[in-house]
Amino acid sequence: MDKGIFIVVSAPSGTGKSSICQRLLQVCPEIKFSISYTTRVPRPGEVDGKDYFFISREEFQERIERGEFAEWTENYGNLYGTSIKAMKDLLAKGEAVLLDIEPRGAKKIKQQFRRGIFVFVLPPSRAELLKRLEERGHETPAVIRARYAQAESELKEISWYDYVIFNDNLETAAKQLISIYIAQRCKRNHLQAKIKQFMNKK
Repeated sequence: MDKGIFIVVSAPSGTGKSSICQRLLQVCPEIKFSISYTTRVPRPGEVDGKDYFFISREEFQERIERGEFAEWTENYGNLYGTSIKAMKDLLAKGEAVLLDIEPRGAKKIKQQFRRGIFVFVLPPSRAELLKRLEERGHETPAVIRARYAQAESELKEISWYDYVIFNDNLETAAKQLISIYIAQRCKRNHLQAKIKQFMNKK
């Protein structure tokens, strides 16, 4: 079996990235979602081991020292990281893996792994992004300003991503992400083993 592939999706807060990723997982259930580790407190409805692995800051630091993360970053005082073992195990089995991570972590992943698809999701405009952040309702004006400032910084990373999706409409954006994934699975270089098996079989 050919080794697996992974798709990394990044976007500023408030862009609708999580909703788009959920649609991809619904339509393509064979994709495994990479569950990140984090030190932040679970939000209402979040489940440990499904949305994130929620651990203490001390345990996170110990995992850093043991080299267990393919990438890790700190956002707003909370640490987030991707298990390098989990990624390697899934890819070795030929699985397709979805990672929902921000640009700093995505760049570290790109430096370590091949066969990656890197997708950046944008809102229709900067004004719409600010509006979406303000409409969340559960964050203070200071946090909103910080998230918007970080979004401006993250936009500079678009240049090294493979694909860009504008989330003008959730259904359209989700279809575009699904199309990117399906096209990647059909690439000749990903199907080398299967092609060889086909050619050798009479």
